Order: sequence, then structure tokens, then C-alpha cells
Amino acid sequence: MHKPAVFSGSAHPELAQEICARLGVPLLSTRIKRFSNDCLEVQLQANCRDQDVFIIQPLTVPTQDHLVELLMMLDAARGASAARITAVIPYFSYARSDKKDAPRISLGGRLVADLLATAGAKRVLTMTLHSPQVHGFFSVPVDQLHALAELAAHFRTLDLSHAVVVSPDLGNAKNAAAFAKLLGVPVAAGAKERISDTQVRISALIGEVHGRDAIVLDDEISSGGSILELLAHLRSHGARSVRVATTHGVFAGTSIERLAAEPDIFEIVCTNTVPVTPAKRVPKLTVLSVGPALAEAMRRINSGESVSALFFAETETDTARAAAE
Repeated sequence: MHKPAVFSGSAHPELAQEICARLGVPLLSTRIKRFSNDCLEVQLQANCRDQDVFIIQPLTVPTQDHLVELLMMLDAARGASAARITAVIPYFSYARSDKKDAPRISLGGRLVADLLATAGAKRVLTMTLHSPQVHGFFSVPVDQLHALAELAAHFRTLDLSHAVVVSPDLGNAKNAAAFAKLLGVPVAAGAKERISDTQVRISALIGEVHGRDAIVLDDEISSGGSILELLAHLRSHGARSVRVATTHGVFAGTSIERLAAEPDIFEIVCTNTVPVTPAKRVPKLTVLSVGPALAEAMRRINSGESVSALFFAETETDTARAAAE
């Protein structure tokens, strides 16, 4: 393959620019126009013929606009005779629509996966899907990265002698256990029941947190309801301090302000899979970059190298480093 041809929608051009700087290629121009009837038109303003095309677009607010932008960019690349088209979706928000938990509802995750393939995506690169089964919704190859290495590198700068990793729910306990292994600390988990999109109930806390510095790990924070509910349990069980870590810092509404206002929470750490506006960059918030990880995965896809080898190599290296420390 030639050098990759990289385009970005309007969702997160800053991340796209960082990835291109890492790859040593330009971010090619995209023109997005909105007609008077509110329809979108997308034009890729660089040659795609026989190119290895990557289109970077997290599905962030306004999610439906950014989804349609992505679909139209994929369609434009396919119509321009691209050799291969990879949709780079750092945040696949429809991964939360992963099961039929009520009658007559749409499986949005599967529907969007089908739409991406129909529009022209031959491969998908994403990070930290909310539910593992969403990976199976796609009919094209999917490379799912995680941000545990980036988060672990940050927390290793702290004193972890009394730390414990805490998952808000048992569904995320596997990732929490892997993260705890990287840090060389124990793990605990909450037994969570979701009542609505913004309300949860945690009935119990499994594991020892008394006198410990809790590092709460979740795949994404939107309303912050799970973290606030868990915080009450950590207080009642005698946790000494709380830090929050997440891959996708969505921070809908005033959630980041509400979390930062809690005196028990010393720090909130997220990555830049989702753009964090200046208004949301409160003093307690630390934003880590996943640009290097995505750029390396894109380089490997372009050159025909193994992306899974990259994933496992990073995990093994971090585990060995944690053990040595």
C-alpha cells in the first residue's frame, strides 16, 4: 500500500491532526455542506483512487449528524475507487445499544454496524466498546484497542501502596481486573442495576476498600450517575480517597462539574477519544491522548502488520513493568 490517505469529519479534527502528525502524513481536506432543507453533502477534496483511505470520526454529540457525515464520507471514498476504506471510530457510542431489554426496540449497535459496512467500510478501528458482544455485530474486521496502558502509565506516577481498582459494575470487572494487574493492586466491584439512562442502583460492594485509595475504572462516563452512586458506597466502606479513570469522557450536561464538586474525588482522568471542550476542563480533570495508539494501529493496518500483536505486546510489556516495580 501507498501512504494512507487520511480524512476527518467534523467530530474531532484535533485528534485527527495529532494522528496525522504521528504518521507523518497530511490530514486531507473534507468539505461538509448543509443545504437549506437540512440535508448534508460531503466531498472528499483529495484523490482516493487506489488509496488506503482512513476516515476518522468518533460518534459524539450531535451523534446523528456525525454518524451521517461518516456514512457519507465512506460512500464518497467508495465511489472514488478507494482500494480499502477503514472507519476509525475512537468512540462508538451505539455500543450501549447492545441488547433487547424491552419489547420492540431496535438494536442500534447492530444497525449502525450494518450501515457502516453498507456505506463502504471494509474495516473498523475503535477503542473500548461498551459491551464485548458489539464486536460481533460487524460483518467486516474490527480492531478494538483499549486505553488501559495509557491510564496505567498515568497512575503509576502516584503512590499505589494502598490503592485498589474499583469497577462500578460486575460487567466491567474483567477490564478492572486487567487494569489492577497492570498496577499491581487488588480489585473490587459494585453490583449495579441500571434503572434508566441516568439512574443506577448499586446494592453491594464486593472487595476490600477500607483505608484504601480507590481508583474507579469505567469504560465511559456520561451522566456520572454510576460514579456518584458508587462514591456513596466507597464512603460508607471507609475508602481513604477516590480517583476516577475512564476511556470515554462524554460528561453530558453538568456531570463533570458535579463529579469535581465531590471532595472525596481527587482526580478525574479520561482520554481524548471524545473532544473535551474548554468549559469542561475543570482543575481536577486530566486528559490523556490515545493519538499515538491509534496512529500505530493505522500504520500497521496500512503496512499489513498485525494489530493484535500490537495489543498483546503492549499488555505484556506493561505487566512486566508492573511486576518489576
